[in-house]
Amino acid sequence: MLSVENQQSLQLNVKSLSPFGTLIEATEPQSDLKQLPIAQLRQLVWNYSLIVLRGFALFEREELSRYCQRWGELLTWNFGTVLDLVVHQNPENYLFTNGNVPFHWDGAFAKAVPSFLFFQCLKAPGRGSGGESLFCNTTRVLQNASPKQREVWQKIAITYSTQKVAHYGGKIMEALVSKHPITGVPTLRFAEPLNEDSVNLNPLFLEVSGLPPQQNNDKFLHELIASLYLPEHCFAHEWQEGDFLIADNHALLHGRHPFHSDSDRYLQRVHIL
Repeated sequence: MLSVENQQSLQLNVKSLSPFGTLIEATEPQSDLKQLPIAQLRQLVWNYSLIVLRGFALFEREELSRYCQRWGELLTWNFGTVLDLVVHQNPENYLFTNGNVPFHWDGAFAKAVPSFLFFQCLKAPGRGSGGESLFCNTTRVLQNASPKQREVWQKIAITYSTQKVAHYGGKIMEALVSKHPITGVPTLRFAEPLNEDSVNLNPLFLEVSGLPPQQNNDKFLHELIASLYLPEHCFAHEWQEGDFLIADNHALLHGRHPFHSDSDRYLQRVHIL
């Protein structure tokens, strides 16, 4: 399933995650992630939508960026290529609070949409204190939708707007259903507005077009969002310190469960085009 580069021995345990994704764990702690062939890891992400790598040594910031460049071109923001996902003292955006993060895809307001989200976990919340990253497999949502739902969804476009107070913002329109640029399978592009569990900072506003006359905006959004959160469509990753996670940004939406204010959570994320 996964070979190892160079002659140094590296033993791996591989197991499926539920309801999707794969965990690859090195049996020796602090193993070198660079030993794993990127072409094979990339294919695993396309096949399983998400992989978790555990038992490997973390990267320093610059080393992380250099490693991710081996995967492809990196998306550069006003902060550079590595985003620190950590609670801010006086946040302007809900991403930097300990509240939940609604489902979205990354790069919606950027010059290009990244193919891969690459995370490393420097500090994990204590067990049972929340902060899980949540991923929705939109190909499964479409597969499990009724023919009538798919017919309606194919005609929907949504305009998103938000003030740029963080590293993103503006106004865009996106079709709800799109095709994965590599695998060709149908996917959903959707960003969820803030909900009752969200910290009310930097909200996102939605305008839906293409709905049939008998269906209103609120009912449509309620039904769509409910389908995204069905257990068979969602994987919640409970972070462990030292975890790497690589996600397919075209097939998945992602968000976050809230976590306790006194619980550490420190991730770094890189966007790979």
